[in-house]
Amino acid sequence: MHLRANIRANKKHSSPIVSEQAPGVFFVEGPASNWIVVRDETGFMLIDSGYPGDRALVLESIRQMGLHPADAQAVLITHGHVDHTGSAAYFSSTYGTPILCSPEELAHVQGREKHQVTFGQVIVRVWRPRVFRWMIHAIKAGSLAAKPATRAEAWDTERLRSLPGCPEVILLPGHTPGNVSIFLPDAGAIAVGDSFVSGHPLSPRTGPQMLHRVYHTDPAAALAATHRLDGIKASVILPGHGPALHMPLAKALAALRSQAAP
Repeated sequence: MHLRANIRANKKHSSPIVSEQAPGVFFVEGPASNWIVVRDETGFMLIDSGYPGDRALVLESIRQMGLHPADAQAVLITHGHVDHTGSAAYFSSTYGTPILCSPEELAHVQGREKHQVTFGQVIVRVWRPRVFRWMIHAIKAGSLAAKPATRAEAWDTERLRSLPGCPEVILLPGHTPGNVSIFLPDAGAIAVGDSFVSGHPLSPRTGPQMLHRVYHTDPAAALAATHRLDGIKASVILPGHGPALHMPLAKALAALRSQAAP
C-alpha cells in the first residue's frame, strides 16, 4: 500500500521531511538537497547524503524509521558534488559503510578530481538575490569544508543487485563525467539526482527541469544524456532538488526538453 504520510522531526534545527513515495522507498527532503533510504527484508541503503551540514538530519531520518545508521549496507552516490556526498566520508570512517559510485565518478568522489561550480562562476552572479541566498546556504551547510570519501569504490552490476531494491544504474554524463540515475525496478521509482530536478533555489519554476547550466560540466551533454532514460518504466521520480514527482518518466522528460529547447 502506498504510504504518503510525512514524518517530521521535532528539533531546533530544520527538520527533514520523510515520506514513503513507493513501497520501501523513502524520500527525504533536506534544507536544500534530498537523499533517499531504500529498505526491504534484507536491510537498507542510502542514495546520496545531502550537504556536510545535513549529517544530523541524515542520521535522524534513518532513526525515525527505526533503523540504525551503522546498519546501512551501502551509500550509493549519484555524483560527486558536495550537496550529495556530504555524509559519505562520515559513514565510511564511522561505520565502515561501503561508499559506491560509478567507475567514471570515482576520482571525483574520492577527491582526486573536481567537477564543481567554481567560486568565479558564483561571484559574477552573486548580485542576483537567488544566487546570493543559495551561496550563503551552501557555505553554512559546510560546502567549503567538505571531506571526500577517499575509501569510495566503484560499483559493479553484481554488487548492485545484492543491495536493497536491486538498483540499476544509468550513466548520464554531462552534469559530471560519471553522473548517474538509479532505477529501482520493483518500486517503479527512479532517483535522478541532478540529471534533472523539480525545483532549485536558482529557479523560479517547479516541475521537471534541467539545473542552471552553471552547475553542469557540459550542459549540452547533460541534456542529451537524458535520452538514455527513454523507455524506462518509472512513475515515481526522486530528484536531488525539489519535491518528488508522481508522473510517467516519459512525460517528465518531454516537459524538461520542451523548456530547454531554443
